[in-house]
Amino acid sequence: MTFSIAATDGNGRFGLAVSSSSPAVAARCAHLRDGVGAVSSQNITDPRLGGLLLDRLQAGYSAQEAVDAVVQESPAANYRQLVVLDARGGSAVFSGEHALGVTGEGRGANCVSAGNMLADARVPQAICDAFEAATGELEERLMAALRAAEAAGGEAGPVRSAGMSVVSGHGWRDTDLRVDWHEEPIAELGRLLEVWLPQRNDYVVRGLDPAASVGYGVPGDDR
Repeated sequence: MTFSIAATDGNGRFGLAVSSSSPAVAARCAHLRDGVGAVSSQNITDPRLGGLLLDRLQAGYSAQEAVDAVVQESPAANYRQLVVLDARGGSAVFSGEHALGVTGEGRGANCVSAGNMLADARVPQAICDAFEAATGELEERLMAALRAAEAAGGEAGPVRSAGMSVVSGHGWRDTDLRVDWHEEPIAELGRLLEVWLPQRNDYVVRGLDPAASVGYGVPGDDR
């Protein structure tokens, strides 16, 4: 009941964007780690698999090797769909035989996408094509990819949640936006991104060097 894209800007930032007919999809599916890669664990989701895949990548496994190892160790793997992008640009997708509805996958030079219960198996490739064609920040390119998914048909039914997360080497997700239940979650995520992106770097500075951070601009902040 989900489509997603894992991607990198090629300069050390990794991101994942995801949408689904289920509520709070990003809380379950999105897994990222600085310097390691991005993973989506989706379709009758087991969130534990995200961490296991990232552990394998951090241990030096390629994306495909990590997927092969985790699938072999997971007794319910045939119910899962896994999307993995490693730090070397390698990618892998696994769709178990019990994955729901129409499944598909797509790839680009810096991204990989997959989905289930799709309106069309070609949707994930449309996602990757849009990401590769887009310009701007990684977040903006991920947003373009989600919009392309919607334009290409997306899920067979309406989506209700969406999210986007990015890591950049700071030790936390410097972008982590979620729309957990909405009639138009992708459009709403786009509106959140418009609010967030101009402030993102200020919040990074507040974490790394609070003495150099700018004021909050709220009552009680006299800086």
